[in-house]
Amino acid sequence: MKFADAIVARSLDEIKFWSRIMKEHALFLSLGFTYEQTQLIDEAKKFISLFEGIEERLDRFTVNSDISQVKAFNAEVYQAAVAIWSYKRKVLGLTLRCEIRTNNFPLLVDHVSREAAYFANRLKELNEGKLAPTPDAVIQENVFFLRIMADHAKFIGHLLDPSERKLVAQAREFSHDFDQLLFQAIDLDSMWPQSETIPLQSQFLNQNKVSVVSLRDFKKTARDLIEACRIKSNIHPLLADHTFREAERFLEIIDLFETSLTG
Repeated sequence: MKFADAIVARSLDEIKFWSRIMKEHALFLSLGFTYEQTQLIDEAKKFISLFEGIEERLDRFTVNSDISQVKAFNAEVYQAAVAIWSYKRKVLGLTLRCEIRTNNFPLLVDHVSREAAYFANRLKELNEGKLAPTPDAVIQENVFFLRIMADHAKFIGHLLDPSERKLVAQAREFSHDFDQLLFQAIDLDSMWPQSETIPLQSQFLNQNKVSVVSLRDFKKTARDLIEACRIKSNIHPLLADHTFREAERFLEIIDLFETSLTG
């Protein structure tokens, strides 16, 4: 595959995945606001429409599209990602200053803003001609996603009904597991670039992959039980599927890194 074609393909893939995620973030935030917080709800709805429009326009592109047109689209989507990041940080500020009371955990608002920043940075790198994720970004990429997975486990544990004791306990175990993996990744990052050896990175990826597969399977089970109304929780079925898809995404990225390490 030519480099330009690879940039096009990766751009379309990132936009397809993350635009849906951004749209769903806006929905989840809107559901967490109280009835009188109409301005914040209206802003969230505008972001839902914005990213729906991006998804519709994405269908006009293919892997054979002209790279200049794709880069122009990337730049537009970048502005949308920055805008929703700014909105999320505004909501976080209002929450932490106790100017609003909502059902959105501050950590959740911070979590979704981190993902918006990640998405914007991906588009910026692609327009600079950097295929992301790159092999030298193994540790940082894992630091980002391990924290996302740890957050998911915490959210699931808090949104399950307390009477679902076994599932709550499992979620807490995953939270602890991913916190430990995250700390290990941060330690490895502080040892960079000396830690950038194939044996260390291979073991690092393998260890993370085993845990992500377990969490992915747990999320899938929880999603199926929630959709079938077989467990008690405050988890929206779409949120359950949302976290499952992000675990799948992390596994895809780990596979990319493993392929790059083995040549």
